[in-house]
Amino acid sequence: MRVIAGVAKGRRLRAPAGLATRPMTDRAREAVFSAIAASIPGARVLDLYAGTGSLGLEALSRGAASATFVERDRSAVTALQVNVGMVGLGGRVVPTDVARFLARSAARTIRDGEGPYDLVFVDPPYRHSLASVVATLRSLTPLVRMDGSVVVHRRSDTERPEAPGLVAESEHTYGTTRIWRYRRTPTSDE
Repeated sequence: MRVIAGVAKGRRLRAPAGLATRPMTDRAREAVFSAIAASIPGARVLDLYAGTGSLGLEALSRGAASATFVERDRSAVTALQVNVGMVGLGGRVVPTDVARFLARSAARTIRDGEGPYDLVFVDPPYRHSLASVVATLRSLTPLVRMDGSVVVHRRSDTERPEAPGLVAESEHTYGTTRIWRYRRTPTSDE
């Protein structure tokens, strides 16, 4: 696995041992980044269930301003920290559960008026249920700026997750994976 394009093109990324981390294939990553290319320069990126960090690091390589990586698996966090350091473009690794991170971030955003994210990657392990992914999207939505993008990666035989304030703009299947791209829109109470 490597960074596909940008200033860190060709840098190899370390993957943790075992099957707990399932990085997106290069083909699927290339397709995703081609679709969102215009929104990357200067973007604040959030990479949830980051694993190796390949999505957030690809965004940094292509000109994103910052990236926050959230991962709780210890071996994945170790590999992620190595990858962030090796690529050398910055990035903050937060070794915690995604639900806990989103709850704390929402509280801070409300309290401090902290700016929202422009681009978010949601790439949970395949064993996560549809209900779990929907709960993540519901918690995440207030942290995404209006017209910001959310990319969700799941197994190809799963239903599209839906959440208020996120409108699906595209859906693509690559082998055994399916990728949805959403746009943040106002909800009825905003």
